[in-house]
Amino acid sequence: MNSINRRSVLAAGLGVAGAGALAACSSGSDSGSSTALVDPAGSAVAATEKKRPSTGRRHRLTLTAAPATIDLGGGVTPRTWAFDGRTPGKEVRLAVGDTLVAELSNQLPNKTSTSIHWHGIALRNDMDGVPPSTQTAVRAGSTFAYRFIADAPGTYFFHPHVGVQLDRGLYAPLIVEDPKEPLAYDDEWVVLLDDWVDGVTGTPDEVFAELKRGMGGMDTGESGTGPSGMEGHDMGDTGGMDMGGSVSPSASASSGGMSMKFMPMGAESDRLGGDAGDVKYPHHLVNGRVVDDPDVYTGKPGTKVRLRIINAGGDTAYRVALGDHKLTVTHTDGFPVRHREVDALLIGMGERYDVLVTLGDGVFPLVALAEGKNANGLALVRTGPGSKPSATVRPKELDGLIMTASQLRAVDDVRLKSAKTDVTHRIELTGGMDKYNWAINGRPFDMDDPEASPIVIEEGQRVRLDFVNTTDMWHPMHLHGHTYQLGGSGPRKDTAIVLPKKKLSVFFDADNPGQWMLHCHNAYHGEAGMMANVAYRA
Repeated sequence: MNSINRRSVLAAGLGVAGAGALAACSSGSDSGSSTALVDPAGSAVAATEKKRPSTGRRHRLTLTAAPATIDLGGGVTPRTWAFDGRTPGKEVRLAVGDTLVAELSNQLPNKTSTSIHWHGIALRNDMDGVPPSTQTAVRAGSTFAYRFIADAPGTYFFHPHVGVQLDRGLYAPLIVEDPKEPLAYDDEWVVLLDDWVDGVTGTPDEVFAELKRGMGGMDTGESGTGPSGMEGHDMGDTGGMDMGGSVSPSASASSGGMSMKFMPMGAESDRLGGDAGDVKYPHHLVNGRVVDDPDVYTGKPGTKVRLRIINAGGDTAYRVALGDHKLTVTHTDGFPVRHREVDALLIGMGERYDVLVTLGDGVFPLVALAEGKNANGLALVRTGPGSKPSATVRPKELDGLIMTASQLRAVDDVRLKSAKTDVTHRIELTGGMDKYNWAINGRPFDMDDPEASPIVIEEGQRVRLDFVNTTDMWHPMHLHGHTYQLGGSGPRKDTAIVLPKKKLSVFFDADNPGQWMLHCHNAYHGEAGMMANVAYRA
């Protein structure tokens, strides 16, 4: 049974009790004993929501998830799933303190359940959109109304949290404006990056099925029983096979009957510590357009523009630069940082960066280089006459000063106050390509078992998470319902890259009761099991 149907069956079994089901006793990771957890729809969650400052304004919309044939430009018109027939979906924009009331209408085929996760928003737990943890999955033909206060300004987006639906066309930007905006600029341009496979070379479910078969025991024509003759070799290790989920041509043609249709050849990046990704994508999109027919921002020379850059991809980090321009980084994941002028940004899946740029005169390429994958996405900035650059243009800025989150610092207003750490949890990232058994602390998360051992915290605690990446691949780790700080003075984020064989310590205040997913935002790693439940003790 595939992952989507498996979850649908579970959701049907939970019935209307979906959100409350996890209020039952679960095994606590801190002691192994039964621990009563906060109910996602309980009084603690409701009390926290009442404390959020509210304008009283309501922003209402309906989002219909349904099959659609979309136009990506250049004659590329795949059949996919989308919100209201378009990808990306229509931008949602509201102000701090406004209440979003969004009704999801599920018109997906084949009894496919779905949900909406509001990525990066520290909202009430029962509106987080994670079946079966915080709600019952929305069945085909049904509706569900999400209602929550957006109490922090920033650049966010939304997408499903069921199976690998994230890698279809079901996503859109969500912008929460600050009525006291301190930045001065003339215009905004929201830039959504995405890696695209659906309806072109296959579906995300077909990709996941291939990946789940694993790489162990492949016969590549070499001596020995494993890849490149390495018997029992864990293919999280890139040694000897030029991995990135990659295989030799002989293995691609025949691996004991195993088709290798979706895995890339030699996807590696020194900046990502080796293996760059598991999936070969035929297209990389900027604002839903392919490189041969790019999106164009039109402005005037001298205009100062705020770019809100969102990586909505499933398996690709992007190195982003605007030809002949410097970028001034102002925010990451919605929170302000000390301004840094850079040439390019490295953005993992789920991360967002805001930058300011003063436009020159002419036509300039905005390039999203698919890190380690020998491909790119492209958009154009046009402020005057000039010819369109080639689809494979590579501005020199891509090889200049490249910024990652670890090099940024939070501004004073949002830096966590000094406090003693109350609890530290070791979050060991485990698994590899051999068995495609990605997990946290050696235990793949099982959506069929909502009572699986949670990572237990208590309201009011200062929490430290030590991400320890024992694997040979990078992982963008995303925490729902909170923002954490990288180290003692790093940026406030909800998604951060953890490089292979490295440790990253982050801190957050447990101020939003509920049960919250912590997972790798590689769509396929998360679905394979690199996910855990960070749950408040009742």
